Amino acid sequence: MWNAPGSESSKRLGSWGIPDILSAMAREISAGGVVLRQISGVWHVALIEPQKENSTPAPTPAKTPRKRRAVLALPKGLVDAGEKPQAAAVREVQEETGIVAEPVTKLSDNKYVYVRTWGDGARVFKIVSFYLMRYVSGEIDVLTSDMRIEVKRALWVPLADAARQLAYSNERKVLRQAQEYVETRGLE
Repeated sequence: MWNAPGSESSKRLGSWGIPDILSAMAREISAGGVVLRQISGVWHVALIEPQKENSTPAPTPAKTPRKRRAVLALPKGLVDAGEKPQAAAVREVQEETGIVAEPVTKLSDNKYVYVRTWGDGARVFKIVSFYLMRYVSGEIDVLTSDMRIEVKRALWVPLADAARQLAYSNERKVLRQAQEYVETRGLE
């Protein structure tokens, strides 16, 4: 079994600094990209607005409806069986944004535990590998109809403004790593 305590997989998780107790949980391995492109001399990053599970909350008569801020995230998704994380990141970026990008360097592995809000409600240990990527081609937000189930829209956001628009703190950290890389080493 992949996650049995003492198994080779468990030892590999331990080598990543993951306590053995987490190796007994359900796990997911995902990959994603921080895709950068210069538009009119300004660096932009490709972000997505995921579809919400319950996008139309029931109105409450006592309160006036407030306009909610869009939840923005980096494109990412599960690594398929037999697929390398870097290849998964390239595929997920294309599926979720409509653009083709090439990897430049690996930025980090985000590790966390979450509870599934669907299906079995299990606690899941998740690792997401993020890669800095360079835009190659394609038009953002040109997605298949199947992908619209997952992604409401994809858009270019100025890099300098993007961190405060991201919904997740671990993704803001990855974005800052990408920004630092570009500032110190360049991208082109």
